[in-house]
Amino acid sequence: MNEDVTVTIAHVRAAGLCVPGARTWFARQGLDFRAFLAQGLPASVLLATGDAMAARVVEVARRAHEEPR
Repeated sequence: MNEDVTVTIAHVRAAGLCVPGARTWFARQGLDFRAFLAQGLPASVLLATGDAMAARVVEVARRAHEEPR
């Protein structure tokens, strides 16, 4: 899949990660957590970090995007 899905905090939660931990992770990566909460981020931004947990969240977002509505 080449589409750059938007990852949201709901995907973080669905991946089994906690919001406080995500906030800390965003700070370490130099990413704006408040902007993420408001509008999400493209999967490519998260994948560019090279972090395994980010990849896990992106996979959750992609699966959710592919599910029939």
